[in-house]
Amino acid sequence: MPRPDPLLPQGNSSPYRVNNVTYTVLASPAQYRERGVASWYGMKFDGRATANGEIFDVYGATAAHRSLPIPCYVRVTNLQNQRAVVLRVNDRGPFHPGRLIDLSYGAAVQLGFAQQGTAEVLVESIDLAGVDDRRGRTAEGYRFLQLGAYALPDMARALALEVEARWGYPTQVSPVDTGGQRLYRVRVGPFSDAAALEAAFVQLSNSGYGVAQRLP
Repeated sequence: MPRPDPLLPQGNSSPYRVNNVTYTVLASPAQYRERGVASWYGMKFDGRATANGEIFDVYGATAAHRSLPIPCYVRVTNLQNQRAVVLRVNDRGPFHPGRLIDLSYGAAVQLGFAQQGTAEVLVESIDLAGVDDRRGRTAEGYRFLQLGAYALPDMARALALEVEARWGYPTQVSPVDTGGQRLYRVRVGPFSDAAALEAAFVQLSNSGYGVAQRLP
């Protein structure tokens, strides 16, 4: 159910760069309406953090968009069969030329294009009253970046070692229980100040990591 979630700094850095391309996040999702190609992403990303730090569920009603503020809600209609779903945008992408939006596997199944991989769709924002825009809040008080949360501890440790070897950032892997499931959270830090944290955020994000959540 769409709800007026506040717009936080997590996942809304603007402008941002991926693969040497610069993108700008819209000031508001209001009256957004665009046709384009939808694709879907699935099992490879299941359990990883999305751009705003939420845990991706391949069967959830979520989507990734390059420029819509996070989080917001959209209605996606498959123009071939007129099936429609309402989705929560909580991630960035797709960064593939010619694609407009990435959906969860579950959403692609609902729209009837999971087997073919892509579909021509209409994306329309669902405008909600009372959304609090907190994107101007500074990063003071945050000391860690979260890269993801994994069901397999070996996967979490491999990611932590990769980041340490490539950039020299300190990392931590810690278990956390979410709804009865144990996940292993990969955190980068601690950082001494907000400037160092933001510099690491930009560097890791531009390198393709799913950095989103800042933690105290």
